[in-house]
Amino acid sequence: MTSDTVDDTYLKIRSMEIRGAGRIARAAAEALKKRALEASASTAPELFRELASDGQRLKEARPTAVSLPNSVNFVLTGASKGLERGLSLGEFRELVVRLCDEFIERSTNAVAVIGEIGSRRIVDGDIVLTHCNSEAAIHVLLTAHNQNKAFKVIVTETRPRYQGRITSAILAKEGIDVTLIPDSACRLYMHEVDKVVVGADAIASNGAVVNKIGTSTIALVAHETRTRFYVAAETYKLSPKTLLGELVEIEERSPYEVVSERWLKKNRGIKVRNPAFDVTPAEYIDLIITEQGVFPPQGIVFLMKELYPEPSKVDWR
Repeated sequence: MTSDTVDDTYLKIRSMEIRGAGRIARAAAEALKKRALEASASTAPELFRELASDGQRLKEARPTAVSLPNSVNFVLTGASKGLERGLSLGEFRELVVRLCDEFIERSTNAVAVIGEIGSRRIVDGDIVLTHCNSEAAIHVLLTAHNQNKAFKVIVTETRPRYQGRITSAILAKEGIDVTLIPDSACRLYMHEVDKVVVGADAIASNGAVVNKIGTSTIALVAHETRTRFYVAAETYKLSPKTLLGELVEIEERSPYEVVSERWLKKNRGIKVRNPAFDVTPAEYIDLIITEQGVFPPQGIVFLMKELYPEPSKVDWR
């Protein structure tokens, strides 16, 4: 895999050329690795300062995707420990490369493990609904399909960027029976659905899940019809700052993703809002499926405290 520069990666993440929380996190690690290999810094502390500055820029690309700062913080926390040990520039550079590779490997393996664990929830005859383009949720469905389970999938288009079309194409290419529907049709079809499987961009300490806009509506409808609602997410999507009472920032994107610039100029009196994410309360979620196992949303705080014992010390801004 060829790494982009930090600036290239920032732009690709910001423009959603790179999308999906896991892919975003791995891209950030790749960019930091490239910086570590190519930077002209003359000392280890100087290189660390460059990496910290780059890391902060990357974090700003998609503020809601907690996987992004967690990726950056994983690398910088390990790198800071190397500085404390007095590593030479060459040794420090090698350490950063190892940390980046380790995060990328962990991320990739986590998706495969989640697919295996989550597939146990899918049985023959199921109709499963999914939303957006979650790598983890897709792996749950693909793994179940590879186990020769016979099921159908309903995919919402996920407006305004239509990431659901990408998901439906991936699943259909593998031979899964797929139906694509508008987001607004989820209530009409929910009575046919046995399970909902979605991903997450962030998970708060109270078990609430931040995911693509429209997820909370689907969860509400699933709750109304007593349909099981599962979230598939890697543990680096846990938001340790929420342990301290901070809220996950909800990104708002350009109105031109919703309407054209020409239309908006013709209708200047109309305000257009385009939130990219919403929050699904814990009470609408049955289980959160991670590479560490399956958790009720109310129990996610214990996993978070185990993995992030000192949340106040992981941000390198």
